[in-house]
Amino acid sequence: MPTYDEEVPVLIVGGAVTGLSAAVFLGSQETPAMVVERHPDTLSHPRSRGINPRTVELYRQVGLEAALWRESSLATDFSKLLMVRAETLAGPEVFSGPTDTPDPSGTVSPCEWVPIDQDRLELLLRQRATELGAQLRFHTELTSFSQDDDGVSAQLTDVATGTTRTVRAEYLIAADGSRSPIRQQLGIGVQGPGEFATTLSLLFEADLSKAARGRPIGVCYLDQPSPSTILFAHDGERSWIFATAMPPGSSLTELTDDRCVELVRAAIGQPDLDVTIRPQLPAGGAKVLNFWIGAQVAEAYRRGRVFLAGDAAHLVPPTGGFGASTGIQDVHNLAWKLAAVRSGAAGPGLLDTYQAERQPVAWMTLQGTMRMMQQRTGQPEQDDTVPDYGTLVFGYRYTPGAPVSPAALSGEPGTRAPHLKLERGATTMSTLDLFGRHPVLLVGPDGGGWIAAARAATNALQVPLDALRVGDDLVDSGERFLAGYGVSPAGAVLVRPDGFVAWRATAMEPDPAGQLRAALDEMLVRTG
Repeated sequence: MPTYDEEVPVLIVGGAVTGLSAAVFLGSQETPAMVVERHPDTLSHPRSRGINPRTVELYRQVGLEAALWRESSLATDFSKLLMVRAETLAGPEVFSGPTDTPDPSGTVSPCEWVPIDQDRLELLLRQRATELGAQLRFHTELTSFSQDDDGVSAQLTDVATGTTRTVRAEYLIAADGSRSPIRQQLGIGVQGPGEFATTLSLLFEADLSKAARGRPIGVCYLDQPSPSTILFAHDGERSWIFATAMPPGSSLTELTDDRCVELVRAAIGQPDLDVTIRPQLPAGGAKVLNFWIGAQVAEAYRRGRVFLAGDAAHLVPPTGGFGASTGIQDVHNLAWKLAAVRSGAAGPGLLDTYQAERQPVAWMTLQGTMRMMQQRTGQPEQDDTVPDYGTLVFGYRYTPGAPVSPAALSGEPGTRAPHLKLERGATTMSTLDLFGRHPVLLVGPDGGGWIAAARAATNALQVPLDALRVGDDLVDSGERFLAGYGVSPAGAVLVRPDGFVAWRATAMEPDPAGQLRAALDEMLVRTG
């Protein structure tokens, strides 16, 4: 038998937002992980501009919501900022309007869009992952790996010293970007338009008040210095994020500060603007990065014990802020499944549901972001049948069927469990706060038989299950639970750890223990 320098349950390759989120979600499921990242540190560049309410719900499960707001990037209310399209910021507007608001009513979710830049988010995730037992190895590169029926063997190389170590993991998560070397080694292709633009991206400081003309600028789609140029507010005052097409024939090394200042001035429409270009890493270094803009989905999300996540699994246009959130939701879906299989609560077939559930979401998101990009940059729209923004955020589902409008979420199996306010003791909480660690059975006030069935199923199957009865364990002072979850007073709803409804009995069944055992077996893919 070979010997290894270290053994870990899960090895995560890629230490950006998807990989760090995977470590946090696994840690919350008592599954330690090791994260390796070839860069010496997380980047200072914000990259993604915020996370949508569904993603905030996931971080709320692991105790990060308050920290997200504490570290949010803007000094003003994100909902009050404008989205603008124009030739230059100083020029006439083609259109302007509010930034995206997936839940303007505030009733669909207990969470709001958080304007936290990816660099700040990653620092929070690093701290939380470490608290939950993760090992973080920056300046460390995966140089080779192989797998067998029992696990994955990997060689890691310290980029600074060249020394190597061997690691044995039960599973490997590839969060190594849109050009994922791991995906390529596995021989997994991609489908879709592919990469269609290379952008340069930088941070700069400047007083844009003259060009803004009193408008609270959130995001601008500009035609100068090239079509599809994007300007984001970083702190809402003097710090800004700028992205535009890489000038023809240019390379990053040729983009001096003076050249970058010229590009920024062209976008703002103010030739004498005082501009300072900022470095991308905390310790300095490169001031300009390049990113690939594209739309593609991996043909498979799994090969054996290796799983693709984030940009390695899908690349979507940045319009609407779905790139980071989609990757975060990937690993949230995967983490509880890996933990359940490792503990013996679930059958190995549960891991096959990762691709079955997340790949269709990637395709829907790709189509939606492509359409938004076409609308906001003045391109001809190719598809007018994709869901609206709120449905893209909240309405994706894990069973066949059309996505669901946020207001229509009603406890249907395969959809996200609805948010309702309940009281537990002296605490008012969201139903979503009940989910995260174990499956949860929510029972109507006359459903005592389901509580007894849950005890019997837990004992028989040795599966952790939290069973709660509305009217006893929980108080529904608003009297919304029955209608909100589509059950009678004697009904029951089984919700997965990730907050998706797995099964529902609208009323009491003749054999509640047998029905619940069958539902748990199906949810956890337990056979035999």
